[in-house]
Amino acid sequence: MDYDLIVIGAGHNALISAAYVAQAGYRVGVFERRDVVGGAVSTVEHVPGYQFDLGGSAHILIRLTPIVEELGLERYGLEYLELDPLFFAPYQDGASVTIYRDVDQTAQGLERQFPGEGEAYKAFVDTWAPFSRTVKDVFLSTPSPFELGKTFAFGDSAAIDWQNALGTILRPYGEVVDQFFTHEKVKTPLVWMAAQSGPPPTEPLSAPFLLWHPLYHESGVARPRGGSGGLTKALRQHIEAHGGDVFTSAPVDRVVVSGGAVQGVEVKGEVYTATSVLSGTHILETLDRLLPRADRPAQADQMRVGNGFGAILRLALDKPLEYAAAPGLESRTGLQLVCENRQQISDAYADYLKGRPAQDPPIVGMSFSAVDDTLAPPGGEVLWLWAQYFPYELSGGRSWDDIGDEVAESILDTFEVYAPGTKASVVGSLFQHPLWLERELGLFRGNVMHLEMSLDQMFTLRPALGMSEYKGPVDGLFLTGASTHPGGGIMGASGRNAARVVLKHLS
Repeated sequence: MDYDLIVIGAGHNALISAAYVAQAGYRVGVFERRDVVGGAVSTVEHVPGYQFDLGGSAHILIRLTPIVEELGLERYGLEYLELDPLFFAPYQDGASVTIYRDVDQTAQGLERQFPGEGEAYKAFVDTWAPFSRTVKDVFLSTPSPFELGKTFAFGDSAAIDWQNALGTILRPYGEVVDQFFTHEKVKTPLVWMAAQSGPPPTEPLSAPFLLWHPLYHESGVARPRGGSGGLTKALRQHIEAHGGDVFTSAPVDRVVVSGGAVQGVEVKGEVYTATSVLSGTHILETLDRLLPRADRPAQADQMRVGNGFGAILRLALDKPLEYAAAPGLESRTGLQLVCENRQQISDAYADYLKGRPAQDPPIVGMSFSAVDDTLAPPGGEVLWLWAQYFPYELSGGRSWDDIGDEVAESILDTFEVYAPGTKASVVGSLFQHPLWLERELGLFRGNVMHLEMSLDQMFTLRPALGMSEYKGPVDGLFLTGASTHPGGGIMGASGRNAARVVLKHLS
């Protein structure tokens, strides 16, 4: 055998799995089709002097896991920079809301602006912190019925009054804020952050996307120095330091299967053998292209990818960003929740359902050069504008290749209202629309979560019933990545969970 474990793809979950298995003393080979590791957690110099992330940028959920410490990633070059404030929400009338890592500091600021809302915020965090911690524990476990039951029965949520809590959990998150808050300017940033998981604010059973908000105060928001790809570069160095091989520009053509069990993979006509294969690619890439047709499970037909999700405009600026509502460093530091009200989110989703780009998209702005001077030249700034909702498949027979420039301009025009002068300072850009995300990052139909993050595709149903425990449809094939539990985002829980399953198999 060439390897004990072959890993397909070098996204952050795949690399995390590979690192744990290599650290345990097994021979690991990672094969990545692109010329850089990281997948949707990678950074490149797209404009001379400016470092552009190509996917996820804010590192939040991974900070709730022990991954960085267990793998000792600081020894391999990973340095996290803390962001505080966590969130900043500007409004067109000059008002703004700031959410800090410290709950009391946040509450005090809210109380000064909106009497009563500071105390309401503290009550919201205190009430739902046990539930959010239980969600975190569920994310860090293999989603078998036994593990789920044990976590909910004996975790932090054991103290929750479930009879009352269920009435909230089953509701749409866009309505749950009304139970706690009065002012729309306080409700909107909370709802807009919840919308980052995908489902619209009106979808029933979606309340947990809002109710895990207390976790942000526990994890904080951080950035690897040098760009989001600092995480995956450190993982590569860890794997190689433990005797593993990481190959780039090495696309896997097929998984070799014989007698109902994996034998290895074929890369550019050459077969590499292994006891086990772990696929970190999109689940449909694995099932529809890499596996022999005879081994394709029927569940593949029921997996819902959806019709795109969002788009991101990445900008190189020749001067720092400045919001009209609150100029200065604080407003540039954390995630900037540029959304006027909940109706704007609903209107954008209505446009999406009609097969057209959002006419007035809500935006998450990120200007991490405010805390990391390696991202832009002196006096410059990098600015990412993530916007929702944007369908992959457009009505009227239109193509993203035709309308991409027009939509990018529309996103920037929307943002310009809040930060006048931004357009005039642009010296370079990259627009990652849904079709770009599919072509370049392998995100089918532009869905950054791989599969829709709705209740029918979560926990023991992700990616499908019978494959939720990181095991593929043939012996020796394992799964990780956003297609698996707990879904998309920079957390790494899927990679860590899958590594435990693989190590049990290898031992």
